[in-house]
Formats: sequence, C-alpha cells, structure tokens
Amino acid sequence: MANTQSMCTSFLGELLSATHNFSSANPAQTASTANTFKAALYLASATINASTTAYTSTGEVTGTNYTAGGVTVTGATNPASTNSSTTAGVGYWTPSASITYTTVTLTTAFDCVLIYNSTQSNKAVSAHTFGSQTVTAGTFTLTMPANTTSTALLRLATT
Repeated sequence: MANTQSMCTSFLGELLSATHNFSSANPAQTASTANTFKAALYLASATINASTTAYTSTGEVTGTNYTAGGVTVTGATNPASTNSSTTAGVGYWTPSASITYTTVTLTTAFDCVLIYNSTQSNKAVSAHTFGSQTVTAGTFTLTMPANTTSTALLRLATT
C-alpha cells in the first residue's frame, strides 16, 4: 500500500460533463456558485492514487481536533487559462489560501492529502503526497503553490 500523487482519473471524465465547478464567476451560468472542495489527510499506509474516485474514511488520519473529511479548501481564485499560437494552452487553478489543520494531534505517520468535491457526492479531484509527518498539539499547514501555468496545484495542458 502506498499513496501516489496524481490527478484522479475519474475527475478527468467528470470535467467533460461539467460535474465540478471551481468558479464563482462562470459565464455559462447566470447564478454560478462554486462547489465546496475539501482536503482530507491520509496515513502513510493508505492507498490514495489516480484510481481513487471519491473521499473515503478508509486510511484517513484520526486524532485530536481533526474532523473526519478534513477541512474546506479556500477557492476564491477562479480558474484561469492561457491560449497562444506559440505555446500549448494550459488551464490551471490553485486554492487561494494554504490548507491548514489547527491545533491537531496526529501521531500516526501521514503523507497524503486528497482534494475532493463535497458538493458533488464527495467526488475525488487529486491526491498530493509529501514527506511523512506527525503533529503533536500543533498546526499542520500545506502551503499552496503560485497560481501560474507552471506551478498551480491543478494544471491541464494541450500539446
């Protein structure tokens, strides 16, 4: 068992059916409201990867001040894209704030966060791995990358 960083395969198909809405300014809808995305932490012994289709409590961390299902992701930044005749097009999105778990005690090693859409039946978006961690009565923060075509948390590119 091992966690693997990846965009969830089911998410790719769901994009084409407009299942996920990351934007509060979707011009295709007259009253657009972005979906709620959450971030759950997983034990180093879990198996979260491209084949994960939805949030699961199996392998999720447990501990003081950690709520099953994780925390809400701040998504005030709307998705963006580039389109140029000289470079490949890229669609990209990064949460607008770091993902923070405050005053938690998580004594079993964890190394993965699953981003999922709680508005849409907890459908999985992506798994992100990092070095194995434990926290005792502290704050665990995942600092988000810059929201650019080459560093955003989620990136889709044409070739």
